[in-house]
Amino acid sequence: MTEALLTKARQDFHRALLDGALVVSSEGIASNADGSQASSRKIALHIARALGAAEGVKLPGQSAGSKFEKAVTEFVTATMPTMTTLRPGSWTVRNVGGSRGEYHLAHFEPYTHLDDLANAIKQDRTLESVLGNSYSVSPDVVVTRAPEPDDVINRDALLVDSDAGNMSIIRAANSDRDIVHAVVSCKWTLRSDRAQNARSEALSVIRNRKGRTPHVVVVTGEPTPSRLASLALGTGDLDMVYHFALPELMDAVDALGNDEASAMLHTLVSGKRLRDIADLSLDLAV
Repeated sequence: MTEALLTKARQDFHRALLDGALVVSSEGIASNADGSQASSRKIALHIARALGAAEGVKLPGQSAGSKFEKAVTEFVTATMPTMTTLRPGSWTVRNVGGSRGEYHLAHFEPYTHLDDLANAIKQDRTLESVLGNSYSVSPDVVVTRAPEPDDVINRDALLVDSDAGNMSIIRAANSDRDIVHAVVSCKWTLRSDRAQNARSEALSVIRNRKGRTPHVVVVTGEPTPSRLASLALGTGDLDMVYHFALPELMDAVDALGNDEASAMLHTLVSGKRLRDIADLSLDLAV
């Protein structure tokens, strides 16, 4: 039986994380667990064992986060461009989280105006005291679509000519800048500050655009349902939160026997606020 591309990509994603990011210490603590919280340790260890994590030394937080970003980038790169039956286009996936000093979104539509704003602030520092960092948008992973040439747009019917459609950014004749389709925030674990950071980043993406709002999502490896709820509950800031191993998480929480944690997790899933990493590229094709 042929294995689905998303199934294989999910396996490859986990395999990449098992190469250093997801390990189990000699004390039996998984690297994405909060060592001070018993439920976090138990859930994380259950997931790690289910995925085949080996014993190893936990990486520093920044290194683990970088590996997680890279794995998410590789997963989206392997899957999003294959969704052309659902969402045609020329797609590029970029991991830009390691270069926070640069306004990466300013290279793309609908955020090119941020470059002008940043230059204006360099010339007049009083603007910085007024605006703060409200114009700063520094995502981890960006999915962009290239503008289409007229021969592609007109392939099935004559849709555009020199008299119409002269401002839309999807037309290569009007703009050579890629268009931001999705912004993906990667959080290997969630503490209260990281959950709020993800919301702040999402609001910056929404407020600073001059055009359609891109998909704004978070991918996390956090094992604790209450911390997932701090980010996933409610609507408005984020399209969706994706877990790096949702079926394994649900099995782990159910095995824990904590009715409150289980009820919370099932509420997040049935309430359409939490999905598995394998759902991500399908959702981005909407």
